[in-house]
Amino acid sequence: MAKISFFPLAVAPTLGEVAQWTGAALSRGADAGRIVRDVAALDEAGPDDLSFFDNPRYLDAFKATRAGAVLVAPRYAAQAPAGCATLATPQPYRAMAEAMARLYPQAVRPRSAFGETGVSPAAFVHSAARLEPGVIVDPGAVIGPGAEIGAGAVIGPQVRIGRDSVVGALASIACALIGDRVIIHPGVHIGQDGFGFAMGPGGHLKAPQIGRVIVQDDVEIGAGTTIDRGANRDTIIGEGTKIDNLVQIAHNVVVGRHCVIVSQVGVSGSTAIGDFVALGGQAGLAGHLEIGAGAQIAAQSGVMNDVPAGARWGGSPAKPMREWFREVTALKKLARGTASREPEASEGMTTDRRSSAPSPRRPAG
Repeated sequence: MAKISFFPLAVAPTLGEVAQWTGAALSRGADAGRIVRDVAALDEAGPDDLSFFDNPRYLDAFKATRAGAVLVAPRYAAQAPAGCATLATPQPYRAMAEAMARLYPQAVRPRSAFGETGVSPAAFVHSAARLEPGVIVDPGAVIGPGAEIGAGAVIGPQVRIGRDSVVGALASIACALIGDRVIIHPGVHIGQDGFGFAMGPGGHLKAPQIGRVIVQDDVEIGAGTTIDRGANRDTIIGEGTKIDNLVQIAHNVVVGRHCVIVSQVGVSGSTAIGDFVALGGQAGLAGHLEIGAGAQIAAQSGVMNDVPAGARWGGSPAKPMREWFREVTALKKLARGTASREPEASEGMTTDRRSSAPSPRRPAG
């Protein structure tokens, strides 16, 4: 069966062109005119493919690869197999991303799923909505009254969307202001009620959520992510922030610029996250916290306290990384010590140290 590719190759560059795009140094003696026809993983690449090596765990795969060329850190370049050209660069993964963006531009920015170039006849656009020329609206989309969508955007209901933004299928967006060049993947829900209730013995009274969601320029939001609107002020996602799939961001949360939030993270209400913060997968943040700029939170951590700027925390409850590692090490030592002790003899039996088999207990006296 022929290989099915969902993204057509836009260009077949030479190795010399790839080196120029990425700033990498082509190995001595390599043919700069050699054509790259595809990209592939180290263990699957063939002579016409470009690959990259960035993690020492895959050193054996690099040494055995059949790739025609590999983007690689300079210290590993000499270990490339015969016939494999190297493109030496301090950041192979980033260089690969730069090359692939040119090879597969359609994979960088989603386009109309139906190939539409304007408003589909199968879409509903309210007469009070305002769409700039060039907006693409796919079949089945609903754009409500008062929506304002900038040129180059693919639709979302009840929102104001900036230029060159994309909204995937089955996304729902309300009470939100979306900036330019924002990518919202399928199934994202933005602007719904925050989880706010005045609890009491007679029942829980729903607290109206009257804020908005503001998503600044160049944000990307992964599939299935939910971002609640503010209760009495705005929920904000800062410029350049990248959010993975299946993330929950509660009401009044402020996320700074250029943060990275990995899958299944949950951020409780009114927590403020500084610029360039990284949150590992499945980390949970309690409400009303301050996470300082540049902080890093390990995967599956439970953050219950403010985190200083630049700090690295992990564990549950989360604490400074060194402290957490010391606790984990101490627990391992304790567990090993307990496991090495002999089990107590069961009732009616005694252990014969000369044999592995138990012997009957002699009666007293």
